[in-house]
Amino acid sequence: MARLLIVDDEAMLLQLLRRYLERQGHQVETAESAEAALAAYQEKASEFDAVIADLTLPGLNGEQLIGEMRQGNPKLPGIIASGYPYEPHLKNVAFLQKPFLPQMLAEQLQKTLKP
Repeated sequence: MARLLIVDDEAMLLQLLRRYLERQGHQVETAESAEAALAAYQEKASEFDAVIADLTLPGLNGEQLIGEMRQGNPKLPGIIASGYPYEPHLKNVAFLQKPFLPQMLAEQLQKTLKP
């Protein structure tokens, strides 16, 4: 399965998504800010298969965060989640409207990870 980095400033949502995705067989790391996510990513960039990020994070938004991470790995796929309508500007970045069911995330992740 995949190694994922999930970034959201809602701690309870992070834990819920982490538990669900780990039950699906994925390895999951979480971060509550763009800054923490960048630090985790820089340490282990080659280990992550995808990033799932909230659109509205303090500092960088989710898509800007994925753009920063792609400087080290241009093919890194991502999923942006938000309660606001949004159209991603980066290639290989999907959008998932909040609120969503965990199964909806799993389905979008499967599509995102396909080569």
